[in-house]
Amino acid sequence: MSAKFAWVTAAATAMIVSAGVAASAAPGDPGSPRFGPGAPGAGDPYFPLAGNGGYDVTHYDLEIDYQPPGPAPAPLEGTMQATATLSITPTQNLDQFNLDLRDLDVESVVVRGRPARFTHDDGELVVTPRPKMHAGRPVRVEVTYGGTTGRPTDIEGALYGWVTTRDGAMVVNEPDGASTWYPVSDHPTDKATYDFDITVPEGLVAVANGDLVDSRTSNGRTTWSWSSRDPMASYLSTASVGNYELRTSKTPDGLPLIDAIDRDLAPDASAGLAQTAEMIAFFEGEFGPYPFDSFGAIVDDDSVGYALETQTRPIYSRRASEGTVAHELAHQWMGNSVSPQRWRHIWLNEGWATYASWIWAEHDGGTTAREQFEDVMAIPADDEFWQTIVADPGATGLFAGAVYDRGAATLYALRQEIGDAAFGELSRAWSQRFADSTATTDDFQELAEEISGRDLAAFFDAWVRTPAKPTP
Repeated sequence: MSAKFAWVTAAATAMIVSAGVAASAAPGDPGSPRFGPGAPGAGDPYFPLAGNGGYDVTHYDLEIDYQPPGPAPAPLEGTMQATATLSITPTQNLDQFNLDLRDLDVESVVVRGRPARFTHDDGELVVTPRPKMHAGRPVRVEVTYGGTTGRPTDIEGALYGWVTTRDGAMVVNEPDGASTWYPVSDHPTDKATYDFDITVPEGLVAVANGDLVDSRTSNGRTTWSWSSRDPMASYLSTASVGNYELRTSKTPDGLPLIDAIDRDLAPDASAGLAQTAEMIAFFEGEFGPYPFDSFGAIVDDDSVGYALETQTRPIYSRRASEGTVAHELAHQWMGNSVSPQRWRHIWLNEGWATYASWIWAEHDGGTTAREQFEDVMAIPADDEFWQTIVADPGATGLFAGAVYDRGAATLYALRQEIGDAAFGELSRAWSQRFADSTATTDDFQELAEEISGRDLAAFFDAWVRTPAKPTP
């Protein structure tokens, strides 16, 4: 993308410095506050420019007007006009800060009601507010932007972000695709609450996270308003648009369930959702109370080639099978409420969700968890499966099979190592102690050692830190 400029002089451009440069002193009294730029990334070595430093986002208010491409032969491109209003609290005195935004054009940036200078290049929106921003003082930032939407891909070439479809969009962000559709601090360590107003052609439905607040139609366009009041990592946000039928119900305990099912799909495409309420009750027994205010699903007749655990409303490509529904539901505790502090720890998402699908299958009269574990352990020791370091799989190994299956086998083996009672206590303590936050492999090991009273260093080294088949 070519650089975008607004009110930028050569002197202003020179102020865009890399992270780690010392903050400059304000003119005047030597004792006056010192200001400097926020870091352009959150410090994750897998994705150095994902997220940002120097502030904390507490809330996003996204107003999106979207026009899908329509049927062929029209190009598979949509158009978006949007305004994002961010509530941020500086964690240091800032004279400049970054937001992540790719492939869309910025029209204006307003900070505390005043137009701000900005540059926009290579996915980094760099804002220079005046007056400067003081640590601890909340600030409102409004970004007006828009442009053409396409079908972006991640570091491995898989579709993600705002994936344009003929009748709408499938919006699936893991790991850093939120920046393809709104200005964001795009890293799990900066969780926030969200409000969405998504305007689309009448007849289409826009589905986001949390609760449906309102829908209203005027002049042939419908605005769908959703609110997510629980903190959420940006990769879990969605604003999917399609030819959906909304189906609402409640669990026996009163939890709202909102499913969006593409009208073009056969009935059996959503059959796996039938036991959702029973699954929630089962996992509450394993992991503690369901962590959010609602749940549901989005089942689209288009495909990105995978399902994703978008918070409160997982997305399924063409079919929601029972096992996948169990996997994505378990993520609401393991991955969504407790998120990875760095992407290297993704096995704590995928290993737990895979293990959860094992124990659900056993509970539902299917294959036992032991049989699933034995299937993993039957993989020969010289297979490349065992070469993945589960606790550090690399940026292109986030979704390697071993992250899922060896991760799940690790949890099964840990249960045998410390006993059912301690493992049950660990499962609940993990999801509750780190709720609405992030955590690491070391955090998990330390909690397991605290609860079991055992030194588990050798166990974790063998199972998640060594590229070799462990001995159960």
